[in-house]
Amino acid sequence: MDRARRKLEHIEHALSVEQERANGLDDIVFVHQSLPDIRTSDVQLHTAFGELSLSSPLFINAMTGGGGQATLAINQGLAEAANASGVAMSVGSQMAALKDARERSSFTIVRRVNPNGMIFANIGSETTVDEAKRAVEMIEANALQLHLNVVQELVMPEGDRDFTGALARIERIVHEVGVPVIVKEVGFGMSKETARKLVDVGVQFIDVGGFGGTNFARIENKRRQEVIAYFNEWGISTAASIVEVSQSAPTVSVIASGGIRTAIDAAKAIALGADAVGIARPFLKTLTEQGTEALIASIAAWHADLVRIMTALGARTIDELKYVPLVVSGATYHWLSERGFNTKAYSQRG
Repeated sequence: MDRARRKLEHIEHALSVEQERANGLDDIVFVHQSLPDIRTSDVQLHTAFGELSLSSPLFINAMTGGGGQATLAINQGLAEAANASGVAMSVGSQMAALKDARERSSFTIVRRVNPNGMIFANIGSETTVDEAKRAVEMIEANALQLHLNVVQELVMPEGDRDFTGALARIERIVHEVGVPVIVKEVGFGMSKETARKLVDVGVQFIDVGGFGGTNFARIENKRRQEVIAYFNEWGISTAASIVEVSQSAPTVSVIASGGIRTAIDAAKAIALGADAVGIARPFLKTLTEQGTEALIASIAAWHADLVRIMTALGARTIDELKYVPLVVSGATYHWLSERGFNTKAYSQRG
């Protein structure tokens, strides 16, 4: 099957495969503050971490590209919404456009529609330094997402089977590509062991891509004759992944993604240690079903909800939101306790 058709199948299955509520964020409960001493107008959503400065902690995460006119239309709508809303945006994997120049337009449309916006390029860890630079140049990107998707590749009928040398390639790209590099998991979460390896080679930004969002094992299994069922439930939840990375690699800027469906999910992710939050499927679904204007309105509603939540917690800034008290319970508490993390630190702060 050609790459363009596969991209379209990914979109179709991403929208049709129902997501379970498995991101772990239901195990996180904020400690209510009856005297927040704050006005909604005091709340500022700007966030700055490392070399990146965003007007909002929310951004449109990597979804698509390289699937011809259909994915060009999707990226155009997403870019128009990002431009109108002032949020950052990442494109999907650009390998298709690096292999076939005819697919470039489904990516370059993003910069054309959003000339001054914060845009992230995207390529897999199998890439070379030259390919990574070309991906950045293609859309004049402000940063590069370098995605890790071992489980997806193993389930994908035509996927990769050789994952040797990835860390060495990441190290070279981090030091040579010329823009900030965000290493991103693709729906299976990030462990402390992986985070420490990435820090050791100079990585400063990690998108945890936790279990609980779009499940690429299930999507690829839809494309198989013989289902590999054990990978359908494989991964570390988004909530647990944020803690794994933020506590074990405190110098790293953490981006949360994986099943972020509401502003309260986003607030909890930030309070656990994330600097920014990537949203994919909810925005894609709104765009494809209701159009660009509806997506712009949806992003505005997310922002309004986040302001209300931060007001209730007495948090004027994203940095202050990271220090509000919360309680971790359920499966997430059990996982983190078994893995040696101090969950009580979250409930005692403030």
